[in-house]
Amino acid sequence: MNWDKEASLTLERLLPRLEPALPAGVEREEFVVRLRQHFPRVFRLLVELYGGRYDFFYHLEQILLTAARAYAERPADLKALDRAREADPQWFQHERMMGGVCYVDLFAGTLANLRQKIPYFKELRLTYLHLMPLFRCPPDNSDGGYAISSYREVDPRLGTIDELRALAADLRAEGISLVLDFVFNHTSDEHEWAQRALAGDERYQAYYLMFPDRSLPDQYEQHLREIFPEQAPGSFTYRPEIDRWVWTTFHHFQWDLNYANPEVFSAMLGEMLFIANVGAEVLRLDAVAFIWKQLGTVCEGLPQVHTVIQAFNALARIAAPALIFKSEAIVHPAEVARYIHPDEAPLSYNPTLMALLWESLATRKVTLLHHSMQKRFGLPEGCAWVNYVRCHDDIGWTFADEDAWELGINGFDHRQFLNAFYTGKFPGSFARGLPFNYNPRTKDMRISGTCASLAGLEHAHETGNDRYRELALRRIELIHSVILSAGGIPLIYLGDEIATLNDYSYADDPNKSEDSRWVHRPAFDWERAAQRHDRSTDAGRIFQTLQKLIDLRRRTPALANGHTRFFDTRNEHVLGYVRGSDVLILANFSEEEQSVRLGWTPPNPTDLISGVAYPRHKPVTLAPYQFVWLAAGPEAS
Repeated sequence: MNWDKEASLTLERLLPRLEPALPAGVEREEFVVRLRQHFPRVFRLLVELYGGRYDFFYHLEQILLTAARAYAERPADLKALDRAREADPQWFQHERMMGGVCYVDLFAGTLANLRQKIPYFKELRLTYLHLMPLFRCPPDNSDGGYAISSYREVDPRLGTIDELRALAADLRAEGISLVLDFVFNHTSDEHEWAQRALAGDERYQAYYLMFPDRSLPDQYEQHLREIFPEQAPGSFTYRPEIDRWVWTTFHHFQWDLNYANPEVFSAMLGEMLFIANVGAEVLRLDAVAFIWKQLGTVCEGLPQVHTVIQAFNALARIAAPALIFKSEAIVHPAEVARYIHPDEAPLSYNPTLMALLWESLATRKVTLLHHSMQKRFGLPEGCAWVNYVRCHDDIGWTFADEDAWELGINGFDHRQFLNAFYTGKFPGSFARGLPFNYNPRTKDMRISGTCASLAGLEHAHETGNDRYRELALRRIELIHSVILSAGGIPLIYLGDEIATLNDYSYADDPNKSEDSRWVHRPAFDWERAAQRHDRSTDAGRIFQTLQKLIDLRRRTPALANGHTRFFDTRNEHVLGYVRGSDVLILANFSEEEQSVRLGWTPPNPTDLISGVAYPRHKPVTLAPYQFVWLAAGPEAS
C-alpha cells in the first residue's frame, strides 16, 4: 500500500467532517497544518490496529473528532506552550532539568496547600514535578491512586480540577513542568464505564475484557505471571452481578481495558487530552506493557502495545504538541529500551540503573553496574532517561541475567543475596528494608524502604555509631551524585532530600497494612525539613549536599543529556564515566579508600565539587564513598 497517498485521500474525505469541531481563523489553520503533517503516521498505526474492521473509517473519524474537540478546548496559554515546544523539541535535555515526585496528600494535604510549597520546590531547583495519582478513586480500594474512577475529577479530599489547573499554571510560571500519571491499562470498577457494564450495558462491557466462564481465562493464565501474588493472586475476578469473569491484572477492583475495541482507544484519547489541557506537560504512562492481550502469549509487551502508544503520541502532536510521554516499563532491560523513541515515549525511567546502584552498595563492587551501563545506557537521539534512586514503588532487581552470566554471576542466586541484604538478614548488612510480594514458588521478591533506611542511616541510629552514620550519609550522597551526573533527568522522591527514615506506622492502617510499600510513603516531615539549613543534622547534611550538586549541574553544560561513556577504571569498587568530552566522573562504592590510575583526564583536572586539583598523570585517590566530577581547571582554559 502507498501509505502517503492513501492517507492523503482519506484525510481529504475526512477534513470537512472535522470542520464543525474546530476553532476559526489562525488556530484552525494551525491544527490543519499539524494534522496534515502527522496524519500519515496516525493512519498507518490505526490501520495496523483496527484496519481489519468493517467500521474502521467510522472509528477513524471519531478518533480525529476527539482530537479536534480537545484542541478546540485547549487554553490559549497551553497553545502558546505548544508553539514554544515545537520550536524547541529538546527542551527536556537541558542541564537545568531537575525532577521531584510526591503525593499531594502526603506532601501538603491539598492542592491549595501544595501551591504554597512552590518556594520549597524552587529551593531544590526543580523544573519537573510529578504528582502521584490524584484523580478520583475509591477511598478504600485505590491502589495508591492507580484505580481511577474519573480522569476528569480530582480526588475531592485533595481539591478540584480547577485547583489543579491553577497549580499547573503557577508551576509553569515558575519554570516547573507538571507531570501526571496516565493510568490507561485499567480503570476502577467504580468508573462510570464499569458501572454501566455492571448494569448490563453491552456497549460498556465491550470496554473491558469479560468472559462468561473460566475456559478462556484458564487458557490465558497458563502464560500469565502474577503481579501481586500476596494481595491479588490470579488475573481474573468473578462478578456475580453480571455472571462474568473480568480481566484484572493488578487488583480485583482494577478492570483492564480492551484496546482491541477502537471505541476504547478513542475514549482514552479523550481522557488523555483532557489531562493535557489541564496543564500536564509530561504523562507517565502507567503499566505500559500490559495494555494488549493475545491468547497463547504472556500478554506483556506485545507489538500492539507499541502501536497504541505511538498512535497516542502522533495524535498528541496534533492536538497538544507540548505533551510528551514517559514510559514506566519495569521489565527486562532489553524490553525497557523498546518503549523509548521520539515517536513513542522520549522519556523513560531507568530501572536498571536504579537497581544496580543498590546492588553496588551491597556488594561494594561496580562490576555489574559498569557492564550493564556500557551495554544499555545509550538511547536514540532525542530521548532521555529519568534516573532515580527510588520511587513510590518497590525496588525489583531488574538487571539482565545474561549480563550477570557474562561476569560469572548467577542471577537467581544474586537476587536471593540482595533480598537478604536489603531486609537486614545478611550478616553485616546496614540496610533496613522490608520484603514486598514474596512469591514462595519462584522465590521472587522486591524491597520496600526509604533511601536513608536502605542506605544504613536507620541502622546507624539504632546503634548510635557515629562512623555508621557518616558512611550512611555518604552512601546517600554517592548514589544521588550518579543520577545527577550520568545524563538524563534526575528525579528525587521528595523526602529523600532530607534523609527520611522508614515509617512503620502503616502497619496500623488496615487499608495499608498488607502493602509494605507504605513504609517508604510517609507524610512529608516538615519539622525535619525545617532542619535543612543546619548541616549538623541528617536533613541539613543531605539537603545542602544535593542543593550544591544540583547547582553545579546547572552550571555545567557537559552534564546536559547527551553522550555518556562508561569506562573500566580497573578498580572493581570505582565507577567511572565521561560526560561529553569535558567531565570525568569517579565514584567509590566501598567504605575503604580506593585508588584509580587514569589513561585520560581533562587538562589540569579539578574536582568541581571540592575545588581540589589533581596531578594529571598520578593516581586519583578516593576516600570511602567519595565521588569527584573532574573538569579542566582554570589554568587549562
